Amino acid sequence: MRVDAEDILEISAHFGSLEDPRSHINRKHFLGDLMVICVCGVLSGCDGPIAIGDWAKSKAAWLQQHLELPHGIPSHDTIGRLLMALKPAAFQACFTKWVAAILQRRAQQADPTGQPAHPTQAAATPRHIAIDGKTLRRSHDRRKGLGPWHLVSAWAVECGVSLGQLATEEKSNEITAIPQLLEQVELQGSVVTIDAAGCQKEIAAKIVEGGGDYCLALKGNQGNLHAAVSDYIEQQMAADFADCEVQTLECQEKKRHGRIDPYFYHQFPAPRELPGRAEWKKLKTIGVAIRVSQRGERETYDVRYYLTSLSLDVKLFATSVRGHWAIENTLHWCLDVTFREDDSRVRERNLTNNLAWLKRFAISLLKQVQDKRSVAMRRRVCGWNEDYLAQVLFGSES
Repeated sequence: MRVDAEDILEISAHFGSLEDPRSHINRKHFLGDLMVICVCGVLSGCDGPIAIGDWAKSKAAWLQQHLELPHGIPSHDTIGRLLMALKPAAFQACFTKWVAAILQRRAQQADPTGQPAHPTQAAATPRHIAIDGKTLRRSHDRRKGLGPWHLVSAWAVECGVSLGQLATEEKSNEITAIPQLLEQVELQGSVVTIDAAGCQKEIAAKIVEGGGDYCLALKGNQGNLHAAVSDYIEQQMAADFADCEVQTLECQEKKRHGRIDPYFYHQFPAPRELPGRAEWKKLKTIGVAIRVSQRGERETYDVRYYLTSLSLDVKLFATSVRGHWAIENTLHWCLDVTFREDDSRVRERNLTNNLAWLKRFAISLLKQVQDKRSVAMRRRVCGWNEDYLAQVLFGSES
């Protein structure tokens, strides 16, 4: 694949608003060059500044052909100092613009019927945004009294794109991190799903104020409300829904070894007598998702309750509930298995945060490639083949 000056200039434009934290004294390398090297290195299998520096040296001829690099290939120390100094929020904002530009360009590559050429060619603002947290298990620093870093991520379910992340010291701080993350994400016209930790009045209000709808998992952290919702739904199911308005959907999901688990979804208008209902902004419906699992002769049930601002539409409710697990099964699983994020022993907080975002950004790019390879294989091929790397990086066909 041919990489021309316009491709490089387009990338540089995304970093135009990024403040360079480096001293003006003895500044030898362009910020845009360093950013491209970092992204390419992570796409090619690197997990830290030393690996990125070594990768850049091995690809010196290719990089010097396409980047300015007035003083040659930067050292791993230069890359590490930059990633430690960059402000994570500004760093992420630039990459978010980059991903949006790639998705927009692909959406314009339509076939003769005017339809997008690939199902991942979605609008820059997805309809379903899943929010969940993940702990970087080995990022603790006992000498400084620091526990493991916890990252809350926003994931665009339809197009497989990471929309933002926010780091906290502990998982318990997720409640305060989620509203800050929501401010970084375009919510207009989206359904936002969050697990029980994010089932808070303030978070629901923030989503509605941003122009979105919410579907929040409800558990014991909302004691009286959880009890009232579960009691109401159990009463209606016991009466075979004779005295209430309800929409029901049954579907099946194939599991390993040929096992098939049936799922049942029931959605109801929110009862007026729910405790504190008026405090939940735009609360319209409640729902339950029931999974029935057969293990030998034993049958088990997994029951989950939800508060939503969605109108009565059980198909949308079921899609939102099931789609939420994409952030766990697609993003977090890929970070653990393909990128081995939990094995990282990087302790410096800014460096950890920025490397974590580079990995999420790399997954977003790799998810957009239109071939039959797995994400792990795409990452390997990026390290082997510069033409394939350029295809992933610039969002163009080879």
